[in-house]
Amino acid sequence: MALLRMAALAALGYVGYKFYEKSKSEGEAAFAKNQATGENFAKVREAGPHAMADPPKREWTSEDEASDQSFPASDPPATY
Repeated sequence: MALLRMAALAALGYVGYKFYEKSKSEGEAAFAKNQATGENFAKVREAGPHAMADPPKREWTSEDEASDQSFPASDPPATY
């Protein structure tokens, strides 16, 4: 009985590990499916809602676009 429990636990661990490895290799969380990070050292995605992994829940405004385009910079966009 103990051997059967150990085998079941090992099988469950193997399935969990394979699931973890698959989910880890699916890409970066912020990038859309068609946006590959490649050799991008900084891991900065392109600006705009088309490059987001999850679409915005509200209408995308010009202020949103300006803010998204200036993301890595420390200064806010001039359109605010």
